[in-house]
Amino acid sequence: MDLCSLQRPLDTKTQIRIAMEAEAVLGIIRLWELKKLELISSQSLVFEANQNTNPVRTSYVLGILQKADVLIELNDRIENRSRKFVALGIKPMDSLHLSSAMEAKADYFCTCDDRFLKRAKLLDTLPTEVFSPLELALEIDP
Repeated sequence: MDLCSLQRPLDTKTQIRIAMEAEAVLGIIRLWELKKLELISSQSLVFEANQNTNPVRTSYVLGILQKADVLIELNDRIENRSRKFVALGIKPMDSLHLSSAMEAKADYFCTCDDRFLKRAKLLDTLPTEVFSPLELALEIDP
């Protein structure tokens, strides 16, 4: 999951979509807590979480990431792949998150960012598939 997905449960749920995505993220986190999924963190995700000026959000996300099953360290392969994604229109931090997931050979990568999601679905990200929280919830728990 990227930062926007991890933080979705803390968003104001005035829109149906946000409320549904928040529940989907909480369900995915619950499956991870039940050891039915592995959660992968990365240096770039921890870095981005630490840049958040909202201490509640920072604490919440870092609390989850500290318990992740795997931490992906930044390396040349991730940076090179990330540069290629940036050249294709992906924002730098998003490209690092997706590249880290691919480096970990994650089955899934989750984002709430519609623009990123649309662009990432057009890329060759194998073995990692990119989903919205609602799509991912349906994929892993049909």
